[in-house]
Amino acid sequence: MARSALLNVMVQAALKAGRSLTRDFGEVQNLQVSIKGPADFVSQADVKAEKIVRTELMRARPTYGFLGEEGGEETGTDGQHRWIVDPLDGTTNFLHGIPQFAVSIALERSGEVVAGVIFNPILDELYVAEKGGGAFCNDRRIRVSARRNLADAVIGCGVPHLGRGQHGKFLVELRHVMGEVAGIRRLGAASLDLAYVAAGRLDGYWEEGLSAWDMAAGLILVREAGGFVSDAKGGQQCLETGSVVAGNEMIRIALYDQLQRRLEK
Repeated sequence: MARSALLNVMVQAALKAGRSLTRDFGEVQNLQVSIKGPADFVSQADVKAEKIVRTELMRARPTYGFLGEEGGEETGTDGQHRWIVDPLDGTTNFLHGIPQFAVSIALERSGEVVAGVIFNPILDELYVAEKGGGAFCNDRRIRVSARRNLADAVIGCGVPHLGRGQHGKFLVELRHVMGEVAGIRRLGAASLDLAYVAAGRLDGYWEEGLSAWDMAAGLILVREAGGFVSDAKGGQQCLETGSVVAGNEMIRIALYDQLQRRLEK
């Protein structure tokens, strides 16, 4: 696939950070870990990966803003562009030796995500998308699944954990969805959940309580793979609301309808 100069910068940053994470993943038991919230950890590997990504991106475009999970937000002098970065999405998986985590980098222009890169270094899978250019995994074009019925669909989700989310609300949603689908999966890394929807591995996905860096790159991947995304209210304010419902056109609508049934109770 042909990549723009900016997308190449994003890819190189993701690959470099991914190599660092792979080395640390091999020594995961020796990492010094600090607690920043209930069941929400940050490690040396996380901070180091963000530093790598930030250095690479800001070297190429020093005037762009930067929003990262560990370093917070820095306003750029450009005023129109912002990098949105999760250097290690799936930190809890990483710290438990579960090889399901990724580096996620998105580029936002005037409030719209226009490019995204998600890299799973353990599987060596690089997902990239640019507005109008399609979505790819390791340079192979990907598309959302063609399944039309929830009964045939495998749906990904996030599950609220200790100190996070509305547990009761989620259980009601789960009750409405799980009886209508072929399977439910909770993989532990929102960026990869969205990448898997884009690649047709998951037919749909929903989650609330996310941050912009969890899903920014994944949103454009799904859209460029022919899919549809909305927030939990059916709008397009995913980054602002922290919620997402994704899939092909039919599955997203059907999944959204099931989730709305909780409001009737």
